[in-house]
Amino acid sequence: MISEDLRERRLALIQEHMDTEVTHDFDLTLETFHGHPHYEIVPTGEVYDGAEEVMRYYRTTREAFPDQRHDNVRTHVADESIIVEFDLLGTNLGEFYGLPPTGKSFRVPVIAVFSFEEDKIVNERVYFDAASLVTQIGRGELLALVGQQR
Repeated sequence: MISEDLRERRLALIQEHMDTEVTHDFDLTLETFHGHPHYEIVPTGEVYDGAEEVMRYYRTTREAFPDQRHDNVRTHVADESIIVEFDLLGTNLGEFYGLPPTGKSFRVPVIAVFSFEEDKIVNERVYFDAASLVTQIGRGELLALVGQQR
């Protein structure tokens, strides 16, 4: 079992990670990782490994959804990870998978599993209903991409 101090440091780091994603302070977001950022987007099979790839992921998704944010955040702490449940919201105001913006908004439930090495993140694995997201923003034609690695 982890100490209360380590638990609190990890929770504070998750809060910083999520806050800086919303404010687009991505250099600070990258600092929450243990030297080598790693993201896994489960519904699309996309994996972003290293600072350059993760920064590209941040920029691409925030160009498509500049107002992307979290609501109803709940955390569950385990010894090696923190599981965060939340609603992800945003509006498609920029290019998304090569398609022009629709101006439509989405709200989907998400589970993000943050794995740790001491008090730094080593991986974020994200689960969400991609079909609901693309349908809500009026891009049902993207359903064929769901589950395919890009």
